[in-house]
Amino acid sequence: MLTAGVASAPVQKLVVLYDAQCPLCVHIRNWLLSQRCLVPLALIPAGSQGARNRFPRLDHAATRREITVIGDRGQVWTGTDAFIVTLWALLEHRPKANWLATTTGRPFARATMLAAAAWRGAVRSSQDPAAEVACDDQCAVPR
Repeated sequence: MLTAGVASAPVQKLVVLYDAQCPLCVHIRNWLLSQRCLVPLALIPAGSQGARNRFPRLDHAATRREITVIGDRGQVWTGTDAFIVTLWALLEHRPKANWLATTTGRPFARATMLAAAAWRGAVRSSQDPAAEVACDDQCAVPR
């Protein structure tokens, strides 16, 4: 499993911050709610007052640009790592998450995140021409 910040602390719960204005993010949120979890997930809109109250030290503007997952021991994952750790929490997807965390699997996880970011950017651009288009891992997505 991936870790960030606290390597020896077991993860008991995860909070997934998602963009409630993004149709793809809302769809994935709903899908996550239907999955059987090995690690409980709480899904909170990124940038919401609830997220700001619960995690005052996070850069909440950044959480609206890329998926962010917070562990109950203070671990923070973003982008591709957040995608992998979210899958790791799911009963039926943990083996795939473990593979995606390997050197061989990571490019597939990154490609998935890039495709989602491009789709999300296209949808956001069509909704708001001034919307910022960015993906996880700080890559540039052409407008």
